[in-house]
Amino acid sequence: MQRLSGLDASFLYLETAAQPMHVCSILELDTSTMPGGYTFDRLRDGLAERIKAMPEFREKIADSRFNLDHPVWMEDKDFDVDRHVHRIGLPSPGGRNELAEICGHIASLPLDRTRPLWEMWVIENIGGTDAHDGGRIALMTKVHHAAVDGVTGANLMSRLCTTEPDAPAPEPVDGAGGGSDLEIALSGAARFAVRPLKLVNVVPNTVSTVIDTVKRARSGMAMAAPFAAPKTAFNANISGRRNVAFAQLDLEDIKTVKNHFGVKVNDVVMALVSGVLRTYLLHRGELPDNSLVAMVPVSVHGRSDRPGRNQVSGMFSRLETGIEDPVERLKAIAEANSVAKQHSSAISATLLQDWTQFAAPAVFGAAMRVYASSRLSGARPVHNLVISNVPGPQESLYLLGCKVTAMYPLGPIFHGSGLNMTVMSLAGNLDVGILSCPELLADLWDMADAFDVALKELLDATR
Repeated sequence: MQRLSGLDASFLYLETAAQPMHVCSILELDTSTMPGGYTFDRLRDGLAERIKAMPEFREKIADSRFNLDHPVWMEDKDFDVDRHVHRIGLPSPGGRNELAEICGHIASLPLDRTRPLWEMWVIENIGGTDAHDGGRIALMTKVHHAAVDGVTGANLMSRLCTTEPDAPAPEPVDGAGGGSDLEIALSGAARFAVRPLKLVNVVPNTVSTVIDTVKRARSGMAMAAPFAAPKTAFNANISGRRNVAFAQLDLEDIKTVKNHFGVKVNDVVMALVSGVLRTYLLHRGELPDNSLVAMVPVSVHGRSDRPGRNQVSGMFSRLETGIEDPVERLKAIAEANSVAKQHSSAISATLLQDWTQFAAPAVFGAAMRVYASSRLSGARPVHNLVISNVPGPQESLYLLGCKVTAMYPLGPIFHGSGLNMTVMSLAGNLDVGILSCPELLADLWDMADAFDVALKELLDATR
């Protein structure tokens, strides 16, 4: 029995019908490499074997009405892989529009909290090809944010994958075990009783962070402030519907730009997003005078000694969308990012984790209702969108024998921030996943297709 951290549990508490808190990915798979040939049954059975060595896939949320602390992870004694792995086929012609439409629908469906919080959807008839004859399939994965952040999610997928198509399944691993309602309540009461003692460290850390931030702001060395973002069409309350789009870029092209201008890969990624959004909003006559602001999750894995699967902090970064020249925009973003990183690094890596440890479900629920109400009254957004950059392995990967040719990550959206762009580097490519709500942004392909244009502008400037 493993207790969720406050940050892990916060994603359960924030979840509503309009705001499901799972993270998704769309994998494109080449079935021609699968030993013995592809069948759905062979894929599902191979997954079931690998899950025996991955207890995270077999654990579900458990709680007690008398529990004063956060819920726990517990082994699902009735685990059945058939409840989590589903099979569907795309309507013809089975192109990217049809794939995006069905993936958007799947992303809108909540996960069943009585079972382990994940699903996989095997999608056949990609491009009208027959997967049984060595064609392609797509695999859409959904995992609750309470169970993974960007890094742990990528690690989970990399453990499910292998570097050889015929690699044997690993040895089985025991899970978290079980526990009664009484055990959950008693251990929760013990943890609740010592919470006030932990404030001794949290409050001074918070005060010092506030003082340091004020000093940095006065000297112009602070990251962008929350609630400083301008309002756009995607900064409104969201519905429960989702739409998606995706793009794939050559990672070598990204590195060419990085090396030529002496910036970081993440600076180039954010410059691409900035160029895409600037073009998108300009064409609609909706580009704000002030720069858009992105919230960028920052992994604190290795910097935090706190338990939990979500080990993340964040920083607010200006996208400098008011600058027309793409090179000048890239340089300004790199400079702003450097300041934001220094500011973010000065903040305790465990501050967010420590404060969420004290919050109860009712607190999160009330906060979301207040914030959603403020959105209706025209309050400024905390930030415009989330941009996440997840590093992935650079060698070729095989999922249950099928070669992975793309992995498009899709992060969640929130009231007031209805656009998420997440990228993952994988085997020489940079895969871009875009997720929004169709009530806010009807068609995301204009954004997805603009990534090639934005990259070409920067590449042309290197020549």
